Amino acid sequence: MTERPTTSWRRGIAEEAEELAAGTLDPDCACMAGLFPEELLVATDAVLDTFEAELPVLAEADDAQVFAVVERVVLALNAVNATHGGCAFETDEREELCEYIDQAITEHGVDVVALTARHGLGRYQLTDTWRTW
Repeated sequence: MTERPTTSWRRGIAEEAEELAAGTLDPDCACMAGLFPEELLVATDAVLDTFEAELPVLAEADDAQVFAVVERVVLALNAVNATHGGCAFETDEREELCEYIDQAITEHGVDVVALTARHGLGRYQLTDTWRTW
């Protein structure tokens, strides 16, 4: 399965902590822990856990069912973002989350290009209808 963005974010936090401990990173340049507080990571992982639990049925799902799964994960991520003052997910994080959703459903048998085209959307507009982050 495609790697969750939170896994990458946690890895970045750990690498930064190692650099700080080794003295190879100026503390004024450290930002990962501030960008990704544990409560944000836990909340995001909870949303992604629920999303991943829904993925196995997508290969046999119709368009409405696939879009319903995408809508649920996006609305849940909207709630996480709102809980963190509307700034939990910056541009890079937004792109990572959208790519993760796209890849995860693709890995479970959904042709995202065909799905979005049938509904007059570009491939990278899969989450746009519901996304506020």
